[in-house]
Amino acid sequence: MTARTLQQVDALSTLEALIGNTPLLRLQRVTAHLPPNIGVYAKAEWTNPGGSVKDRAALNIIRTAEREGKLQRGMTLVDSTSGNTGIAYAMLGALRGIHVKLFVPANASPERLAILRAYGAELVLTDPLEGSDGAIRAVRELVAREPDRYFYADQYNNPANWQAHYHSTALEIWEQTHGAITHFIAGLGTTGTFVGTSRRLKALKPSVQVIAVQPDSPFHGLEGLKHMATAIQPSIYDPQLADRQLFIGTDETYSMARRLAREEGLLVGISAAAAVVAALQVAEELAQREESGLIVLIFPDSAYKYLSHAPWR
Repeated sequence: MTARTLQQVDALSTLEALIGNTPLLRLQRVTAHLPPNIGVYAKAEWTNPGGSVKDRAALNIIRTAEREGKLQRGMTLVDSTSGNTGIAYAMLGALRGIHVKLFVPANASPERLAILRAYGAELVLTDPLEGSDGAIRAVRELVAREPDRYFYADQYNNPANWQAHYHSTALEIWEQTHGAITHFIAGLGTTGTFVGTSRRLKALKPSVQVIAVQPDSPFHGLEGLKHMATAIQPSIYDPQLADRQLFIGTDETYSMARRLAREEGLLVGISAAAAVVAALQVAEELAQREESGLIVLIFPDSAYKYLSHAPWR
């Protein structure tokens, strides 16, 4: 066996090689009332090795920073997170020998905190009443005091976030639907998934309708999603990009999360359930107009990191 052969095998045998190429699942029972010419499909992002769609952004943020010399040996990667991106940072940091320090709201689920600690991340717990915005303010204060010590990954403002989805998620959806996609739906958190995927899909097929999902109130229980009008708005967010904004309630989302588990066998996270609520609204409107459609939405993660919280407790 040659060294070249080993290199070829190694390229396919790393943890990073498992990120992306996630399956597309058709919803069946919760869509049984729809005509057969309307399909609702979900991108199962929990199959990434870190368990969420955020693996894509975290890997691209790290690779881009290393390539540009912003993340160098001995530096600490620091960022604010509600959980999933932090888990991806921590996983990749363990793999690459990068120390990771994360600012996390103290009310993050015990499961997520346990995973972060298991990967060896250093955690700073911030005021739960301030949510993700409080964590953002806290990490900015730290970096302002010691800018040379840290690489601030800044997922809410780093273009490498949305670019990850422009170059991977969108192309996978395009190939998996053979270009037949008519609607794309994703929740708004950092907004990277929605912005990057929508931009590429629009470039490939301008007629694709891209629909953004956010909570219907500043005070909500939709983990991972932002009410954009009252939150610190990410600079990577393009408010002109969405063809439509859908505002989803907490109660209907929790009900859908339980339905997906019990009727589809899909134990998904809260933001995934919110996307399904939105997708069914769009699908039912198509049915009323007697139109066809191939709707794709993002399932950012599974429910395993949330089982100690509503709606599961």
